Amino acid sequence: MTDPSPTTRRGRLFVVAAPSGAGKTSLLRALMALEPALGFSVSYTTRKPRINEVEGRDYFFVDHERFERMIAAGEFVEHARVFDNYYGTAQSTVQAALAEGRDLILEIDWQGARQVRARLPEAHHVFILPPSRATLEARLRKRSTDSDAAIARRLQDSVTELSHWREFDYVVINDDFDTALADLHSIFRGDGDALHSDRPGLAEFAAGLLQA
Repeated sequence: MTDPSPTTRRGRLFVVAAPSGAGKTSLLRALMALEPALGFSVSYTTRKPRINEVEGRDYFFVDHERFERMIAAGEFVEHARVFDNYYGTAQSTVQAALAEGRDLILEIDWQGARQVRARLPEAHHVFILPPSRATLEARLRKRSTDSDAAIARRLQDSVTELSHWREFDYVVINDDFDTALADLHSIFRGDGDALHSDRPGLAEFAAGLLQA
């Protein structure tokens, strides 16, 4: 009698969030260079593409009407309205990857992360913090893609974003890029116990960011 085929290992879902300017996207791209088997879930958004962004690689760019039709049809595992635009992750993308045994990254904000936790409680949640508020502002200005008014608004809203760090399983502080990348890599390898969000000293550090 022939043995049945081995059951495909179910993939792991990693939710990664951070305030704008914390360096999340750069860290994730570097991580995926180290771990080519990691999948990156491409989100839908109604915002306009930035320079060098590519349809289907960075986002699926759609108008508000189409996005709202997708919400009504229940096509998203998470969605949120951020800075006057919608962002969302298609359920079909996530479920197909996990069923095939592929590990998947969702790069989303805290609102989306909360929805994912409710729908997929087995997901691993990672938050990336900047080393200081001044560094956050400097990184936003270095992009040269937003107006001063937009930067001021993002900085103001970052306080709200930062205040949700406790909802995540792991926290990485992106002060030195190589160190932050190594920390992030350890979480994805399953060796991130030292980076849990309840570790000593982290609450005091985060409080300093929120009070700056």
